[in-house]
Amino acid sequence: MARRRTLPPGRERPARRIASSTPLRASRPETVPAGRPVFHGPRLARIGVWTALAAGPLALAVSLAAPSGSAAQAAPAPTPSAERPQADPAGTAAHFVELWLRADASTADNAVGSAVRAMAPQAELPSRSREAGAPEAVRVTALRTVHLPGGGWTVTVAAVTDEQREPAPSTGTDKAVVIQPAVRYFAVSGTGGNGGGPLVVTGSPAEVAAPEAAQAGTSPFGHPVPSTGPLAVSLVEFLRTYLAGVGGQGAGLERYLSPGVRLYAPTAASYARLEVKDVTADTETAGGKDVPADGTKARVRVRVEGEDRAGTRWPLEYRLTVTARAGRWEISALDTGSPAQTPAGLVSPSTTPTARGAR
Repeated sequence: MARRRTLPPGRERPARRIASSTPLRASRPETVPAGRPVFHGPRLARIGVWTALAAGPLALAVSLAAPSGSAAQAAPAPTPSAERPQADPAGTAAHFVELWLRADASTADNAVGSAVRAMAPQAELPSRSREAGAPEAVRVTALRTVHLPGGGWTVTVAAVTDEQREPAPSTGTDKAVVIQPAVRYFAVSGTGGNGGGPLVVTGSPAEVAAPEAAQAGTSPFGHPVPSTGPLAVSLVEFLRTYLAGVGGQGAGLERYLSPGVRLYAPTAASYARLEVKDVTADTETAGGKDVPADGTKARVRVRVEGEDRAGTRWPLEYRLTVTARAGRWEISALDTGSPAQTPAGLVSPSTTPTARGAR
């Protein structure tokens, strides 16, 4: 039987503590009851991140394994809002002649020669001498277009060129070059246009005579207007103001115009002197010594000669419509059409346009 060890006085072992209902570790978190839902937010976030990282290689593998017939549908081609406009034979012929007059067979591959060949593959280019060279300036205007059966056409154009010419030996200038203007006429033939496909010039132009001018008809201005009459005096004052204020008239044009009419003087005009040659009207009433009743209209033609500041004299001709009001003649329209135009075709004072020049 084992002996029980005795301890000396004062060294006794402390008595054991009696267990109580108080938990041993008070800082331990409480256990969640089984009936309450548990939040797994961090865990779900990690799952989402890994799923996104795996989607890239997975999508690539799916695209490589997909059959070739499942290609993405291409975007529809844009449809034009309108058809391409057709070229005009007159404008095409004028442009072709201008290029052809500037072209040279020795430099057929330059920009001008290539443009001529693009418009007319069968056209031949001029062969210029070294002394003559290309014209300094070319101005081409279409005059007449004739449409032929089968979609063909012929356009007659006028070309004004500044050509270099050597003077005669008697002038004393040794091989001096003189620039002289020349007027030439050409006929250009082609096909296409008017719904028949693109325009094509079928060959080189043909130099022709000037088109026959039409006979001038009877002028409606058969009644002379005296230079001392009220109408002639008003017209002279108006034209002096209209042509850069000749003679010190600087009051403006409004005082000579009918109510509602707007007229602006040409900005490039600069005449130091103005002389009225004659004034004629289409009615005898306009030539009277007295102004007729209000509302009386007349068409007049005024021939003047303006001298600019360089001394050059310019013959000018104006056709106007005048209206009587309050004992004087007023300008109600500036007619820039032909002399045979009827008064019904004139611009009325209420609808006079406001463009630069005649408004």
